[in-house]
Amino acid sequence: GHVDSGKSTTTGHLIYQCGGIDKRTIEKFEKEAAELGKGSFKYAWVLDKLKAERERGITIDIALWKFETPKYYVTVIDAPGHRDFIKNMITG
Repeated sequence: GHVDSGKSTTTGHLIYQCGGIDKRTIEKFEKEAAELGKGSFKYAWVLDKLKAERERGITIDIALWKFETPKYYVTVIDAPGHRDFIKNMITG
């Protein structure tokens, strides 16, 4: 998807809604994101772990997340959408 289209946010929210990450962790991300003036990025931070990603509000490197639902094993790969990180995106 295009840069700033919400790939990481949507994916992080999906992981949370499916039980792949707990509410306490999301609340921690929300607090930390708000301190940087990026409170709405709490779900993106599930996958965006690098300091630069969190400060700039963009995905720089790919992220892999695995979780289970009662019915499925799920593997999610989040890739950057910014053209400066095309090599990282292709790796994903």
